[in-house]
Amino acid sequence: MTSLVWSRPVISRSIHTNILRTLRVDGRRHPCHDGPMADVVDVNRDHRLDFAELLAAPGVEEHCELRSTFGFMAYHGGALEEMTDVIARHAAEQAGASYYGVHQPRGMRNHISSTRVRPEESERLAAYLGHVHVVVTVHGFGRRGLFASLLLGGRNRLLADHVASHLRPSLPAYDVVTELDRIPSELRGQHPLNPVNLPRGGGVQIELPPRVRGSSPLWWDWEGGLTPHTEALVAALADAAMAWSD
Repeated sequence: MTSLVWSRPVISRSIHTNILRTLRVDGRRHPCHDGPMADVVDVNRDHRLDFAELLAAPGVEEHCELRSTFGFMAYHGGALEEMTDVIARHAAEQAGASYYGVHQPRGMRNHISSTRVRPEESERLAAYLGHVHVVVTVHGFGRRGLFASLLLGGRNRLLADHVASHLRPSLPAYDVVTELDRIPSELRGQHPLNPVNLPRGGGVQIELPPRVRGSSPLWWDWEGGLTPHTEALVAALADAAMAWSD
């Protein structure tokens, strides 16, 4: 199976932050946040910034790796929704699946809504969406009452149930939610312009709380790459991808 890999060159810069606890994965350190708003604090929701401008920003990396027609995406990756790109990319590699990600550098947290992530503004994203048949888009969130919940939105509900059937036995301590009426409306991924719904078979938007990503206080002293919960998550996602039939 061939693999076509595109990576946008990285312009490095030094950014100082006040993050005290980090998790080392793939040679990078990822912050471990300790509050209920772990994924929404210090986020610049600049609606004037379009997707092309974000991709052109210093330090932003855009990755497109074309393999099978099952895809994983993490376009809020890097410092924005920590570990989402690591999880999606590891799952794609294990499954021989395709991967698209946008990784923001440490200290940068520009949140562009999913409906503004447009293939018209990225040759790589357009090529990716034209190649895959279905996709699992990985996001991170933190919300009171849902810190042990994995939320599976997106318009392909058959795929959502399929992915959930692999996640539940692998992550028994978590509530894997597929019922849309149990998912907050803004996290359901139902808008037709959301990239998760643009491949010909649509896809699943999975929202992950900090704990399963290894970004919660539970893992402050973890030294060994991916945490056990994250390893189990990645393996389950990869298994779901390999078991899926169009």
